[in-house]
Amino acid sequence: MSFAILKAGEDNQTYPAGPDSNYKTIKVKLCYATISRKDRKWRKTEDLLKDKTCPHKIVAHPYAASNNSFTWTIEKDIPSATYFVRAYAFDAQDVQVAYGQTTDAHKSTNLFPVQAITGRHTSLDIASVWFSAFSVVSLAFFFFIEKRKAKASPQK
Repeated sequence: MSFAILKAGEDNQTYPAGPDSNYKTIKVKLCYATISRKDRKWRKTEDLLKDKTCPHKIVAHPYAASNNSFTWTIEKDIPSATYFVRAYAFDAQDVQVAYGQTTDAHKSTNLFPVQAITGRHTSLDIASVWFSAFSVVSLAFFFFIEKRKAKASPQK
């Protein structure tokens, strides 16, 4: 089996048919690094069918031998942790045939931390202020009504 040699600084757009000839789909996932899986059973890898290490889908698209770049914005529901990226290659029967990742086999290099959104959203602040004001106005209104009823009714 021979592989094409890619040269730095040159446009390497075409590749001879090789080990990637049966790749049909690429799925890229965000995976927890070892440090973020420690003491968290729900993030551990048990086997290939129940891989909890990479639960966050980044992108899935048909495989192309070149121009596979994309831009992805970290979603708001991604928890704080240290991550790496893993790409899975699937054949026409949707069977995983290969994968590659941005870290080494020990998952200790090329890692990046993600800080989740903390705090409140503006919509939550507005809703809490509105409901607080509504409750105070309602309390004052019902207090006023009860006082008025008490004055209007004859006392025995």
